[in-house]
Amino acid sequence: MSPVTVALIDDHPLVRAGLAALLAEVGIEVVGEASDGGDALALIERTRPDVLLMDLSMPGTGGIEATGIVRREHPELAVVILTSSHTGDDLRAALVAGATGYVVKDAEPAEIAAAVHAAAQGRRPIDPRVTHALLPGAGVAAARSSDPGDPQPIRGREADVLTLLARGLANKQIAHELGIAERTVKVHVGSIFRRLGVGDRVSAALWARENGY
Repeated sequence: MSPVTVALIDDHPLVRAGLAALLAEVGIEVVGEASDGGDALALIERTRPDVLLMDLSMPGTGGIEATGIVRREHPELAVVILTSSHTGDDLRAALVAGATGYVVKDAEPAEIAAAVHAAAQGRRPIDPRVTHALLPGAGVAAARSSDPGDPQPIRGREADVLTLLARGLANKQIAHELGIAERTVKVHVGSIFRRLGVGDRVSAALWARENGY
């Protein structure tokens, strides 16, 4: 089996060196590095990684902007934010931009490696410490507290839509994947929001991750 390949975007050379050494120890191959999010597309074209590990705060093009650009051009590529920020606002912005996952740099080395493997397998690794930092009324807590009982189950075509939404796909991309009209996707998304008791795509995506979609 071929090793998982990763490209690193971080403006600190020592951080990149440490990550490369850490990942090599568990059989993950670092195929390229860059210090600015503006170099992301060229790096991807040159190295074709399975996962892009992206810092948030960088001179020039930051991680949020770069993630949005990458996901528009390469929607199939997993982008995992690796940052020192624990704030719910940064998590929300990253997921809105299309990030696959979000891991804090002070995580254990095994957690970072596990996040890379999870992203390569199509899952959404999100550091639970940051999920809990979301403001009241957002994210998983809102989905669970909006009603005294559990959220209504998501089944059938709505489950398909929720799964793709949780991967960061836009309505047009979901429609293409499922072979249905974009307006039908919008109807399903609205229904999903009502069933879960959430008001936006990020909250729905967080609920989906916590519930195995």
